[in-house]
Amino acid sequence: MIYLDNAATTFPKPERVYTALETANRELSFNAGRGSYKAARAASAIIDDTKNRLLSLFHATGYADIVFTPSVTHALNQVLNGLDLTGNSVIYVSPYEHNAVARTVYQLSVNSGASVKMLPLTKDLQIDLEKAKYQFSINSPSVVILNALSNVTGYILPVAEIFLMAKEYGAITVLDAAQAAGLIDLDMPALNADVLCFAGHKTLMGPFGIGGFLIKHGITLKKVLTGGTGSASLTLDMPEEAPGRYEASSTNVVAIAGLNASLKGLDINEHRKTLRELTEYLLEALNGIPSVNLMGTFDTDKTLGIVSFVVEGYQSDEVGIILDDEYDIAVRTGYHCAPYIHDYLDDKPYHGTIRIGIGQFNTKEDIDALISAIKSL
Repeated sequence: MIYLDNAATTFPKPERVYTALETANRELSFNAGRGSYKAARAASAIIDDTKNRLLSLFHATGYADIVFTPSVTHALNQVLNGLDLTGNSVIYVSPYEHNAVARTVYQLSVNSGASVKMLPLTKDLQIDLEKAKYQFSINSPSVVILNALSNVTGYILPVAEIFLMAKEYGAITVLDAAQAAGLIDLDMPALNADVLCFAGHKTLMGPFGIGGFLIKHGITLKKVLTGGTGSASLTLDMPEEAPGRYEASSTNVVAIAGLNASLKGLDINEHRKTLRELTEYLLEALNGIPSVNLMGTFDTDKTLGIVSFVVEGYQSDEVGIILDDEYDIAVRTGYHCAPYIHDYLDDKPYHGTIRIGIGQFNTKEDIDALISAIKSL
């Protein structure tokens, strides 16, 4: 199989990840933080080491605390539902947000009365910074939530510029780094991010079952999730300080061990270089097929790892089935859990897009096979 659905989850993982998962299942499957015996302490040690590696990765050592969750969707829900919102609050999102954000802020608006506003786009589907600046001046932001990289088009959003503008109004800034962590160098302080949410199983090259968020020192969220923390067990209230304030339940030590192994060998520069070369190669090849319409921003400096397109005469799911059945090529088709952006892409007559998610282990030969298959349609 030629796997080109890496935007959903990266596959395969580095071999060291599979080895670490097997070892952890046999030797580290203990309840960290709940026991004083050696095995429990070893489990706690790998959790602490993984947190320190992630803090370093995001340039956030001494700047933020880190909280583990079962997924980035859980992290975003816990963070956004932990915000102190009222009917006067104004939440800004980009048209590129995933449903982990879009559905959550919709529910927040229903429950709190807060208004949700969309950042404007230019004709080539990039964030219009001048209009956004004006928008902020008319309706000052309480919260600004952005993803770092679109899971539909691969567009790299101008996070630093938008968050800097948002901070002029004292807004809380939340970064969804699900598609970018481990691929783009995300400097949390330089980006003016108050919260950064990540997924372990995407570009961090770890397994399913582990995600989390980094929260800047001095930012406090409401207690959304409660339960056992392994500390102060006779007290009914959750701990006041992070990360214990937000980490209820037993931690997935096995998944953390897999993520730890991935982080030990992660080379962001090499990862980005590989995906940059393959993205440019794919865009150039697709652009040469008359029946293909590319979707999104075509500035190769602002597009990375993900490419969406449609084929004239076909619905996108039909192309996906043909690629799978006849060529053993795995791609994703449809709307990709991102409801806003398809109003701008105008892809609904095709039932969404054909999305190519390029991974660290893909090759030009994989792209050539895809292009040959598309040309044969």
